[in-house]
Amino acid sequence: MLKRGDKKLINSWAFYDWANSVYSLVIGTAVFPIYYESITKNEQNENLVNFLGFEIHNTALYSYALSFSFLVVAFLSPVLSGIADYTGNKKKFMQFFCYLGALSVSSLFFFEGQSTLWVGIFGTILASIGFWGSIVFYNAYLPEVAFPEQQDRASAKGFMLGYIGSVLLLVFNLSIVMMPDMYGITNDKLPAQISFLSVGIWWIGFSQVTFSKLRNNVYQKKPKNDYIFKGFKELANVWKQLKHLRELKILLISFFLYSVGVQTIILLSSVFGTNLGLETQDLIITIILVQLVGVVGAFLFSRISEKIGNIKALKITIIIWAIACFGAFLLEKEDPNVTLKFYILGAFLGFVLGATQTLSRSTYSKLLPEDTEDHATYFSFFDVTEKIAIVLGMTLSGIIVAATNSLKPFILLLGVFFIAGFIVLSFMKKTKYVK
Repeated sequence: MLKRGDKKLINSWAFYDWANSVYSLVIGTAVFPIYYESITKNEQNENLVNFLGFEIHNTALYSYALSFSFLVVAFLSPVLSGIADYTGNKKKFMQFFCYLGALSVSSLFFFEGQSTLWVGIFGTILASIGFWGSIVFYNAYLPEVAFPEQQDRASAKGFMLGYIGSVLLLVFNLSIVMMPDMYGITNDKLPAQISFLSVGIWWIGFSQVTFSKLRNNVYQKKPKNDYIFKGFKELANVWKQLKHLRELKILLISFFLYSVGVQTIILLSSVFGTNLGLETQDLIITIILVQLVGVVGAFLFSRISEKIGNIKALKITIIIWAIACFGAFLLEKEDPNVTLKFYILGAFLGFVLGATQTLSRSTYSKLLPEDTEDHATYFSFFDVTEKIAIVLGMTLSGIIVAATNSLKPFILLLGVFFIAGFIVLSFMKKTKYVK
């Protein structure tokens, strides 16, 4: 049995990023958003769809669907985390959401156009719930597999593996999408559909590496039958403790503000590029560039944080995000160099994307009470904060796009969220492990 701090245990934990990050890249960022935009236009090439009897802008519908999925996770994760901590069943909950997400992604194989729009929307919602639901319990394992001084590097390793693995599968998917003749495919939609199926298979398959090493019921808890009530009680106890942890509260507030920007940009970057008139191949190149630069950024900032501290390192990444937002606002579709500028912007964002995510996760983990066993419950508040931020971001994007038919005003607004997150983070004081 592997013990906390063991490199094999840390590596197997981090490998779940390799397994699930293909969802973030292929479904959340690259292939699916582009596929969705292309097949949901009506006969007049307008961005309007009919869903459940309502005519709505296709981008707005996509934003609202994702927002709904995040609301579900925000509601469920604290309750389920409380039950998981009380019963010691984090691993089983993580497996359930993993399989829900992977199977739902696979169902997108049957999404072929407006006639099957319900498959695309409901598949998107359930896949998102599965992905983000599993992440709650995955993150909660960090303080159980690594000691505080190991957590920056362990968190970074996860994101680095995620970037590398997702790029490998994306390259395979792109070979099918861009060179279908090589595979004997004549149906225009089939290459993308195969990509969605491959994500589900990859996700389930490689997650077994993680599940084979992670322990269930680490603290040998013996729950009674009234575990639902006890789960709520566990949640209430952690909430009471959280109110007295000043630095943890400040981090959560700042995390909420800058996550509105980070997560919304991840989800809508391809849509924004499409609106700027970029070709699919240009968007894919940018996405791969972001992933590869993200590996370097996650690695460097995990080392930088060891030198200057987590807070200063996080603040540097937030500043870069804010600058990038204002740069994106200045991009014009008519600019002959818009593609090159989009590449440069993608490189900047890639450099801080993994860094911001890995430092947020490890910093939060370091701030948890050392004697707590309620890691899933504590991390549920971290994840709920992020999900509510995404809901706000996606809802605002839907409203602004519906009103202006453009994402540019929304991109400018995101810059304000980053600045606000930076200001709040400035009130944090140094602690034993966070400087």
